[in-house]
Amino acid sequence: MIRLFLLFISLMLGCHASVADIHVNTQATKSTRCVIHHHPRGGDASSAVINKIIAGGISRGLAQALLYPIDALRTLAQTRDGRTLADVGSQALLRGAAQTSSFALFTGALQFGIFGAVQPQYGALVASACGAAGSCIVSVPQEVIKQRLVTGVYSSFREAIKSIWKNEGVLGFYSGWRPTMSRNVPFVVTTFTSRDLLRDRLLKWKELQTNNGKTTLLVKVSAMENLAVGITSALIAGVVTQPIDVVKTRMMTQAASTATPYTSAVDCALTVVRTEGWRKLYSGFGQRSVYMCGLWGITFAMEPIMFKYLNERNTHQ
Repeated sequence: MIRLFLLFISLMLGCHASVADIHVNTQATKSTRCVIHHHPRGGDASSAVINKIIAGGISRGLAQALLYPIDALRTLAQTRDGRTLADVGSQALLRGAAQTSSFALFTGALQFGIFGAVQPQYGALVASACGAAGSCIVSVPQEVIKQRLVTGVYSSFREAIKSIWKNEGVLGFYSGWRPTMSRNVPFVVTTFTSRDLLRDRLLKWKELQTNNGKTTLLVKVSAMENLAVGITSALIAGVVTQPIDVVKTRMMTQAASTATPYTSAVDCALTVVRTEGWRKLYSGFGQRSVYMCGLWGITFAMEPIMFKYLNERNTHQ
């Protein structure tokens, strides 16, 4: 897994260099100043990109591993047949936690790497959308495996991999990819843009409080403030995307149900509203809010700390 992650970083670095070249060619008069501005002290562009990818990947991976049991409860709350922990056993809270959480290394690296590469040229909105869409390459298989493990479709990570590959092929790992992307893109866009907006407002407020309206002193956002910003951003995004999340879970876990399978994401949503009521589209909202607020709060708090540590480490080498 570590070797794959390092190989992935090298590929991401090549993609980032291509984006940077486009930026330089389209804005030649400003390119020199921009490059100098974004370089870490004592480092170069390559180390900055690598550090951003590593920091994002590790932060996301650790946050997801810590909160895995809460996400498992959210999955159970959204199942079609209303499964509970009593039905699948308490071991479901940690079944496949280490293996599936390792996927988050790549998910976080893709999200933060793509966001960092695209944002300077196209802004936070486009950058977050690209990061969300790109990370689905990894996050969709992770969700499929994790949710089937939690609901008891498979008893182990190895069995899940073998069975999906044998019975469904590669496409089986991307079951429900449409509702997943439909949820991930608006969720990540809302989260990242909300974060940027909240942080900008917070920095301006701190400047006014610290400097009496004069920008003479540099102000920063603390780790606890980043945590609060991440929690708030994720909560806003969760309200917007919860119905899509329910549809995604239903599509991915319907193999565990004896009911007639949904034919599509639209059919799933309409069936839920018709047979269970629209409130069912917000089932598991409490569990998901705890999970997502914790996930993004921890990720946004840890990522700047990790990024700073890696930059300082490069400086002293």
